[in-house]
Amino acid sequence: MARLKDKYVAEIAPALMKKFGYKSVMQIPKLDKIVINVGCGDCTTNAKALEAVVNDITTITGQKAIVTKARKSVANFKVREGMSVGVKVTLRQERMWEFLDRFLNVALPRVRDFRGISSKGFDGRGNFAVGVKEQLIFPEIEYDKIDKIRGMDIAIVTTAKTDEEGRELLKLLGAPFEDQD
Repeated sequence: MARLKDKYVAEIAPALMKKFGYKSVMQIPKLDKIVINVGCGDCTTNAKALEAVVNDITTITGQKAIVTKARKSVANFKVREGMSVGVKVTLRQERMWEFLDRFLNVALPRVRDFRGISSKGFDGRGNFAVGVKEQLIFPEIEYDKIDKIRGMDIAIVTTAKTDEEGRELLKLLGAPFEDQD
């Protein structure tokens, strides 16, 4: 079992139950899934760029990325319906716990001038989204092998009902939120 999942079962779930006064263990917020999304504007004209993005995300997550297609045609962006515009991966179970552990403890501290992640990324239902400016913060990516620095969106979906519950869950898991005090 993943190190972070062990910590969740042993320490975090009982702490959340005590803090929020849940009557049942099924009320305790837990991680549902993590979705990693990379938009790739130049993929519409360059097929090699799309392949490179798929390889990078597959290397980072350990799971094959799927290509996302445009749903609508947008003339200003020179995008037609059905064109490849990015890639995404949905992580669940063990891979989700492993990725979150690596993201919080290895990748985030490698961000330049890192002072913590903003706690404004909550959506009102306890889910959290954070943007990363470059894929180089992950140790699996070799600097010499990349063609272009690309960012990604990471959405952490929880079963929490409120932002306060979601924030507390992520804080106990080790998310380094910047102080808003």
